Amino acid sequence: MGARRTGVNFEPVAAHPLAAGVDEVGRGPLAGPVTAAAVILDPERPIEGLTDSKLLSAARREVLYEVIRERALCFAIASCEVAEIDRLNILHASLEAMRRAVLALAVDPVEVLVDGNRCPQLPYPSRAIVKGDRRVAAISAASILAKVQRDRWMSELDRHHPGYGFAIHKGYPTPEHLEALDRLGPCPQHRTSFAPVRRALEAGQRSLWPE
Repeated sequence: MGARRTGVNFEPVAAHPLAAGVDEVGRGPLAGPVTAAAVILDPERPIEGLTDSKLLSAARREVLYEVIRERALCFAIASCEVAEIDRLNILHASLEAMRRAVLALAVDPVEVLVDGNRCPQLPYPSRAIVKGDRRVAAISAASILAKVQRDRWMSELDRHHPGYGFAIHKGYPTPEHLEALDRLGPCPQHRTSFAPVRRALEAGQRSLWPE
């Protein structure tokens, strides 16, 4: 499961068979929740093709999403919504979403392996693993669940708040999203603690959407 990037070979990380992998998605967008997933894979039901969700096509992620949900020993998905992100800041909201996902697991993990360099506060032994979504199968599975679930939620938000293109860019600050933000003003799903949204508010841009 090693992956090669910028000349560095990321070797797989040894993990207990009943370790929970944890990852989050949605730290960079200007809108929508930050979403995390926790997964304990079933050693008796291996899943082929797991890797960092960003390296997979949307169609392949959708397929693996269903396979993971079917074959995993257990999984949980949790989020922090926009109001929590603005109150806590995005780092702490991301850690909180990961904590919620782990605590929602139906099986207590022997250890928790978290993608990145920081772990949420948990009642289980935990390790932060840089590039863990390319080195630990359970983290790869968590990255896929979190990504697909959040993308689906953003497509739903697009139906409630049309005009911003949420279904296309998922809330990330693309040129099209920034143009729509200037034209329409922020909607209730925009993160007011993020600079582009704050600037739109300070410039007097008024949302078309009621709270």
